[in-house]
This record gives sequence, C-alpha cells and structure tokens, in this order.
Amino acid sequence: MNALVGEKLSIITKKAQTTRHRIMGIVNEKDYQIIFSDTPGIVRDPSYKMHEFMNKYIESALKDADIMLLMTEPGLKFQEQEIIDKLNVSKVFVIVVINKIDLSNQDSIETEIIYWNEKIPGAQVVPISALEGFNIQSVFNLIIENLPESPPYFDKDAFTDRSTRFFISEIIREKVLLNYKKEIPYSVEVAVDEYKEEENIVRIATTIFVVRESQKAILLGHQGNAIKKAATQARKDMEIFIGKKVFLEITIKVRKDWRDNENMLKRFGYDH
Repeated sequence: MNALVGEKLSIITKKAQTTRHRIMGIVNEKDYQIIFSDTPGIVRDPSYKMHEFMNKYIESALKDADIMLLMTEPGLKFQEQEIIDKLNVSKVFVIVVINKIDLSNQDSIETEIIYWNEKIPGAQVVPISALEGFNIQSVFNLIIENLPESPPYFDKDAFTDRSTRFFISEIIREKVLLNYKKEIPYSVEVAVDEYKEEENIVRIATTIFVVRESQKAILLGHQGNAIKKAATQARKDMEIFIGKKVFLEITIKVRKDWRDNENMLKRFGYDH
C-alpha cells in the first residue's frame, strides 16, 4: 500500500502480524479517488480479543471493497481456503499480487501464476516487487480500469482516515518490532498521551504497555540504552512525517491483560 499511495502509512518489518489495524490510504487525482485499505494478515486460532478485532477488519474489507488485492509471495502457502471461497463467489474484481519477486526466479514466479490462476479463475495475477518499484504501475492501472463510478468519499486533500496520533504510536511500535526479539513486539502496544504542537517543535508523550515486568526490563535495557536507541529512531521518523522537530517522551507500564481488555483495546483504536 505504501508503494501505491506514495506515503509510508503502514509500518514494515519482516515479522508476522506487523499490521494490527485496518489503515486507509487515499489517492486523489482529477478523475478519480482510490481508497486503499490495508488489513492485518489472517490470525489462525486467535488467542486474544486483539486477534479477534484483527480478523474482523478482514471480514469488513471483504464486505465493502470494490476491488480486492490478495497479497502473497513466492513459496508462501496460503491455507485460508475460506477466504479463497469467498473471493470466488463474490462479484468483486480480484487482483492477486505476487510480491518479492526480486528474491525469486522466473520458474518459481511462473509456477505461482499458474497456481493462482487455478485457485481464483477470475483474478488478474500480477508479479511485483514493492521494494524495487517493479510493476507497481500495472497494479495501479488495473485498479483504475475496474473502479466503479461514484462520488468521492473523502475530501480531495485527504490522504488517510487515521490521525497523526495513530501514526506516532505505529512509528514507535515499528521500532520495537525492529529492535527487540521473541515475544516482546507481540506483547507491546503504544498510547499517545500528549501531542502538543508549538511554533518550532512538537512535544509528544507516549506510553508503551507490556504484559510482564520482565518485558519492561528488556525494553529498557542496560541503563535504559535499548529504549533510548528505539526512541531516537522513532523521533527521526516522526520529524520526517510531521515536518517539525520532535521532543519525544516514552514511559513503559505493565498491564498484563491489555490484549483482552476491551476498554484498553478501544483506547488503542481497535474499534476504529
């Protein structure tokens, strides 16, 4: 979605379940408005209410989208037959996007194309490399060709339905995903407590929630060095995103049940 929208809206890491929310990116031109809706990946056997929310985003996208982009990559075994069945019986135009072809070879790509043509006979299958920008325009052209006629849903100057606070929390979560291993990234959620814009600087206060005291210690690191490193990386990204100097404060708190606490999940935007 970032490549198609031209803005970094969805955080990117190599870890599974990086995306937790349904994030909209809006592309406006004179003749069209495209609303890209990036959903989380499918969570098999949900362990927490958070996972249930994530799966609901996928269900809602299947119901209200005019075009579906199914993102996969060479060698990835797509086991959600229920999703395939729903796409096959729906009247929605489907584009199967085979990403990361820069890491594959021609034979395996051709095998993937044949496989997906058999799985979803009415779909258009497009191999791309989002990283290299290869064939992105082909996907874009297919979307434009198959858009239904409609008045614009959003103002012409809008580029997302999410707030700046949401993207601040996602930037911090991305740095946690990149800098910490094992269960830490999956035990973390971020709340923005204060966002105060001054003439030359934006002052931001945030809280990182974890589920155990031991995780708090790991996040902090020796003499707080680990969280300082992640905070510095996050602050630099925030300054690019906001276009101003940022003073960033991060507090770490333990809340063992946040992934199953509906009030906290709503605070983190899971009912958006």
